[in-house]
Amino acid sequence: MEETSSRYFLEIAYNGTAYHGWQVQENAVSVQEKLNGALQILLREPVETVGAGRTDTGVHAKQLFVHFESNAAVLKNADRFIHSLNALLPFDIVVYRLIPVDSAAHARFDATSRSYEYHVHFIKDPFLHLQSWLLRDIPDIDKMNLAAKDLWGKQDFSCFSKSNTQVFTNICEITRAEWEMKDGKLIFHITADRFLRNMVRAIVGTLMEVGLGKKPVEHVKAVIASQDRSMAGTSVPACGLYLTKVLYPYID
Repeated sequence: MEETSSRYFLEIAYNGTAYHGWQVQENAVSVQEKLNGALQILLREPVETVGAGRTDTGVHAKQLFVHFESNAAVLKNADRFIHSLNALLPFDIVVYRLIPVDSAAHARFDATSRSYEYHVHFIKDPFLHLQSWLLRDIPDIDKMNLAAKDLWGKQDFSCFSKSNTQVFTNICEITRAEWEMKDGKLIFHITADRFLRNMVRAIVGTLMEVGLGKKPVEHVKAVIASQDRSMAGTSVPACGLYLTKVLYPYID
């Protein structure tokens, strides 16, 4: 009788600058492709990973969980496995943890919340190039935080989604949406049970219109009610966006 493969989670992080997002795709280099390839070399068998979500081209991840299945002997020593896997991966992708999980555990469907940050800076800095969005004018943070309050709760966020994304619903529950100024840089924090394609970048672009005085504070509420993407602001550059935390009921 063939032995059933064990399921594992990997906690990873990556700088997304060189990649066309997380997900494997034809004629473009992705993070998932690099991870699958390194795992295949180390485990000496075909491997398919499943991620907690997918980031777009140029978007970074400080924390992402993926799952895969294998019974390879190398998995018995987690520290050695992680060291060997990181040696095979490019410099801009890292694995932090290997976590044995139940055979039914799912990196995408079991996640209870996801958090993102969007980073903005205002003085040219070569060390922030492709890591943050350089903006000339400093927006009104108080107005943006007031407008962001209208994002909280369970709502239909079709207005902030790319069209034809083939998701079963555009309803998400946002539990945090706020800006902070830290060391002269502006950071937007947002947490929800799920996110739509391009949602965070469209939200930031809409809030920026309020902060820069182009729209009133009440504009965000009107955009959500419209369920119309053309009402929302332009999507901000991908370089400032980071997936920062994914939560599961069974992972510390």
